[in-house]
Amino acid sequence: MLGGMEQLPIVERFIAAHFPRAGIAVVAGSTARGTRTRTSDIDLLLIGDDIFETDAASFAGGFEFEGGFFEVFAYTVDGYGEWAARGVAQFRPVIVHMLVEGIEVRGGTALQELRHRWERVLVDGPRPTAHELEFRRYMITDQLDDLRDAQDPLERRVIAGLLFERTAELMLLGAGHWIGAGKYLPRRLCELSVDRTEALAAPLLQGDFDEFATQVERELDAAGGRVQAGFVR
Repeated sequence: MLGGMEQLPIVERFIAAHFPRAGIAVVAGSTARGTRTRTSDIDLLLIGDDIFETDAASFAGGFEFEGGFFEVFAYTVDGYGEWAARGVAQFRPVIVHMLVEGIEVRGGTALQELRHRWERVLVDGPRPTAHELEFRRYMITDQLDDLRDAQDPLERRVIAGLLFERTAELMLLGAGHWIGAGKYLPRRLCELSVDRTEALAAPLLQGDFDEFATQVERELDAAGGRVQAGFVR
């Protein structure tokens, strides 16, 4: 594992070469957590009103630099606020987590103030409406029936994978936790409850789709039960 502090010199050189006018710079992801491997990207959040030479407000893209790969999320101050708010509205505030949980490279007082503002948003958690949660139960109900009806092995695997994601998201949102995509979804689910995560995941990993459907139904019942007839999207 490669620690985040070990990467700061190359990060500073990268910023100087590509985004020298960034006022705020934060290293996030596995680099900040100290779990980075030699094949990991360096996730970098950059903010500044003069960061771009054009009138752009945001940029997301990758760069190769000194043998490494940087995944860059760059914004003006207003651009950051807009995109952060979008992530919050979608219950997956990726760049807010980056800002609050990452390692400071540049920023000082401006970074502290921005972190203070958005940290409160993270602590408050997501606020899905009753209709949003009901819609998610509706989708899970439909896919659960599809899984139980499916006979083709590939279809069952595909449906089960989607069903795990939607069930995990319902579990998280119902408990006031932010959701995540990809590898971050099971990580956030484990933060909620290791026991419930293992109960849901074990039959899926074993290919026991009947038992997996039973576990999904259990979580669906805990969230309020099946939703079908009468629901209006």
